[in-house]
Amino acid sequence: MNLLRWPLPALLAWSATWALFRFVLAPNFPAVAAIGLATALGVLMSVLGGTPWRRLAIAAGFPLSLLLSGSVALPGWAWLLPFALLLLIYPMNAWGDAPLFPTPAKALLSLPLHARLGKGALILDAGCGLGHGLRALHAAYPEARCVGIEWSWPLRAACALICPWATIRQGDIWRADWRAYDMVYLFQRPESMPRALVKAAAELKPGAWLVSLEFAAHDLQPTAVLHNVEGKPVWLYQAPFSPVVR
Repeated sequence: MNLLRWPLPALLAWSATWALFRFVLAPNFPAVAAIGLATALGVLMSVLGGTPWRRLAIAAGFPLSLLLSGSVALPGWAWLLPFALLLLIYPMNAWGDAPLFPTPAKALLSLPLHARLGKGALILDAGCGLGHGLRALHAAYPEARCVGIEWSWPLRAACALICPWATIRQGDIWRADWRAYDMVYLFQRPESMPRALVKAAAELKPGAWLVSLEFAAHDLQPTAVLHNVEGKPVWLYQAPFSPVVR
């Protein structure tokens, strides 16, 4: 089973990138453009990796293997193209936030049993990536209005196509105003959770919900904890938040 999870995604991605490169490479087609297309495919397929290092391995696999093979003679500047594409998908100022990792489809199904929202409620997925969290939220609250904010504009564009029923904006989740939302959903790093809690405490209106996948706010008393997916708890906090009594 572990073999099916890894390294199979990497092998599939590397095979696909090399197949695309060989297919488009022709005497009248610039080699740099062929490398760009194949590298872009590898970056997009990096979402198949289960950890940041695996995603990096998938994204960098094609350009590194091409460089080591020496099969194409290119000017030195051409090798900056893969890194430019990687920065385009994963901007540096977003590296401190959660890596691109999907919300399990069933993780939020029982959310309405604990956090009741009225028809037309406004829900924010802060850092929506390719829309996995938005789809899980939409399945739980089909009558709510869903908004996603994503810093990477290619991911924002892809998410808008995948989730046409949601409003997708390109922007910084830390500069966005959370005051209008009835629920804010996060899948952050443990290191960025304190920043999210400070912002939520300052901006969420009374009765609004902060929902965090996997990572808890250790100083706050959760209203509920969901265990729909093994190893992926969902922590619910309702404003105004209650501190943990020690």
